[in-house]
Amino acid sequence: MTIPAARLRVLNDVPPRETGRYVLYLMQQSQRVAFNPALEFAVEEANRIGCPVVVCFGLLDGANGFPEANARHYAFMLQGLADVKAGLEARGIAFVMRKASPAVLASDLAGKAALLVLDRGYLSIQKHWYAEIGEAGGTRVIQVEGDVVVPVETASTKHEFAARTLRPKVQRLMDDFIAPLAEREVAHRAEGLRLKGEVDPADPDGVLAGLTLDRSVAPVKRFKGGHAEARRRLKAYLAGPFARYGAERGRPEAGAASHMSPYLHFGQISPVEIAVAVRAAKTGAPDDKSSYLEELIVRRELAMNHVHFTKDYDTYDGALPDWARKTLAEHADDPRPYAYSDEDLAEGRTHDVHWNAAQAEMRVTGYMHNHLRMYWGKKILEWSPTPQEGFARTLRLNNRYFLDGRDANSFTNVAWVYGLHDRPWARRKVFGTIRYQSENSLRKIDAKAYLADVARLCRAEA
Repeated sequence: MTIPAARLRVLNDVPPRETGRYVLYLMQQSQRVAFNPALEFAVEEANRIGCPVVVCFGLLDGANGFPEANARHYAFMLQGLADVKAGLEARGIAFVMRKASPAVLASDLAGKAALLVLDRGYLSIQKHWYAEIGEAGGTRVIQVEGDVVVPVETASTKHEFAARTLRPKVQRLMDDFIAPLAEREVAHRAEGLRLKGEVDPADPDGVLAGLTLDRSVAPVKRFKGGHAEARRRLKAYLAGPFARYGAERGRPEAGAASHMSPYLHFGQISPVEIAVAVRAAKTGAPDDKSSYLEELIVRRELAMNHVHFTKDYDTYDGALPDWARKTLAEHADDPRPYAYSDEDLAEGRTHDVHWNAAQAEMRVTGYMHNHLRMYWGKKILEWSPTPQEGFARTLRLNNRYFLDGRDANSFTNVAWVYGLHDRPWARRKVFGTIRYQSENSLRKIDAKAYLADVARLCRAEA
């Protein structure tokens, strides 16, 4: 399939360099070889120009590390980059990985490039890199948007109020973008370039050992990174649990979740690949498929919309609508039923055994079911001395322990707890008219089974 023009953006007015030795692709968001439109576009352009393709990856380390990332996040990412290196080399594409800012690395290698290709993320740090690269000049820079189904600005040109306002826009367009992406044949292999990186991701454990980062949050056994593992999990999921998704997706103990979020966060699998597979699945009723695609496309891309169109999406004042901040301010002095320290919350030392279990699953395995994430977040708001401190606590815990933390979905989900993409509800203490979630919501699940599952998962990690 031809890469849709809506996925392409030219970031500067510089013409391609006619004497370039290669087409350079800075891989940062789309950390995969399969179903990667930025990579396939780079191959197309290199074949047209008559040169090989070089893919580079800037590994942030030490004081310049990715904000809030720790050993858990880096281990998972490096496992995926080992897949990337092997897949690229099998196709005759060079892979250069260095300890450097992505913008610095791209600018360095772009000096001999006919064209520079970028993929696209929506966080402020990523936008900063893209702006820095675009301003550097030297050769043409083209960005390819490949980690959403419908490109963000194609779906909407403004911040959407809620899922109900984005849904019809996305649903009108998504069929145009849910299609297989063929792997292009590489006409000019890159072995003769003799480009070398200072980091070899083929040994992810060795690379991790050599990094300066926060090791207090350990890698997990529950999830292994990489496209091969993501595809294996997806295949097994669609062959079995997917058939129960529509009916049981809200029950964490039912095993109906796909666990694709860590792989989507690191770009190790394409949402388009997932959507194509879901539509083609022989299991699952129409309700299973429509419910899954609602979460994968509408809800996930609502988060991208929020982060893209909100400058200070990671702050209380910047992320929340006026009505939410107003009602929380009106109830800021209400007495809290319980008060817990940051350490109490992190270690799961509260009166609520179910909340503690959810926190343990998150802290130990890097994951928590969406139904419990909502309950978990609402209780932090209820137990924090101010809504501002609750927001900050929720975001800190989220970004520290979740494998899919520090993500557009994460920032949006935390803000949802405090009123984003929602409406006023019945007024109550502490919450004002923010939606409340009580322990009664746990009656919808088999809480005893969930507690047993968490205990088992934690033992496996130990």
